[in-house]
Amino acid sequence: MTQRAKAILSDALALPAAERADVAAELLASLEPEPREDIAHVKAAWEAEIERRARRVLDGESTGELWDAVRERTARRLDEQ
Repeated sequence: MTQRAKAILSDALALPAAERADVAAELLASLEPEPREDIAHVKAAWEAEIERRARRVLDGESTGELWDAVRERTARRLDEQ
């Protein structure tokens, strides 16, 4: 680690916990690769998927599931792990 990095780390460690967490989060985020997909493309894809799912419900192709049943099934699967 360079002297500059050590100085920055020392300054960061002197911050209150909440500010250290913010700095850590920003540093970690800076290591992530840039998203490859255009956000408008992602938004359009989600809108199309929501529309598709809504159409299936409105057309009677999908009846859905009760939340209690989904929650119970999910809890069982998590317990099995």
